[in-house]
Amino acid sequence: MRWSRRSTFTRAAAAVAVSLFGLPGTAQAQWVEQPLHGWVSLAYYRLDTNRRFDEEGTEEDFLFDGESITNSVFVDLAFGLFKGVDFWGQAPVHSLQFTDAAGERNRTGIGDVRLWLRASPTRWFGRDFPVAIRGGVKLPGSDFPVDSEIIPLTDGQRDWELMVELGHSFWPAPLYVMGWAGYRWREANTETDQDWGDEIFFFSSMGGNRGRLGFKVDFEGFWGKTPILEGLPIESAKRRLLTTTPYATYQIGPGGVQGGVRLTLSGQNMPAGAALTFGYFTRWSLPGS
Repeated sequence: MRWSRRSTFTRAAAAVAVSLFGLPGTAQAQWVEQPLHGWVSLAYYRLDTNRRFDEEGTEEDFLFDGESITNSVFVDLAFGLFKGVDFWGQAPVHSLQFTDAAGERNRTGIGDVRLWLRASPTRWFGRDFPVAIRGGVKLPGSDFPVDSEIIPLTDGQRDWELMVELGHSFWPAPLYVMGWAGYRWREANTETDQDWGDEIFFFSSMGGNRGRLGFKVDFEGFWGKTPILEGLPIESAKRRLLTTTPYATYQIGPGGVQGGVRLTLSGQNMPAGAALTFGYFTRWSLPGS
């Protein structure tokens, strides 16, 4: 497959927008989970846009009258393994559509599967300071099509990442802040001879509640290094994105529903525009735990 602005950006618009920011439910858990306790969330995400950030970071219409539509469902879960260590996992299903002057392309299936282990060493010494180290891997959940006209559901390679998490509760005031920052090592896609470059990323959130009603505001972003495409470093193909998502939440049953709008603040070689997201989050534990 030969690299081109159209084929590469079509893939980025359809797949990367959901593969890099696939954490709609996980941010609600602030501390390392107790053994045999955890949480699960189900979230829906929709982006319908004809806007993008170009190579210089300027927001403009897609090339060739393009329009990108993404519908995704994310299942996230976490549970404590033993004192100070828990497991996180995520599996998404995407329905992607990209239309431009060349026609319409569609694809539906499993996206990138993400697995993490998180540890809070302070708990091993009897302290409850909310700091943790998390490491994980991203695995392609579907085959990667070499044909540049077929929309991919993943970037077709493994990622490895390491991050530091911090949080603080303002109890008895019903407010909290939390976040993480880390580094993502991205392997090359050997089938297409594309290496999109390692990334620095961050996530932060603040929120609170009054009775059943609550709110939270998320900020997240990533900055990618220079990609190497077909053996050549392409400076103009760098990717970055900064977004914010305000949410409203409401407690129902054992958990809560949340709905929000993700807004793109700045970017480069990525889709722009507002995305809708809503879901349900609840805690769980094994019987007798």
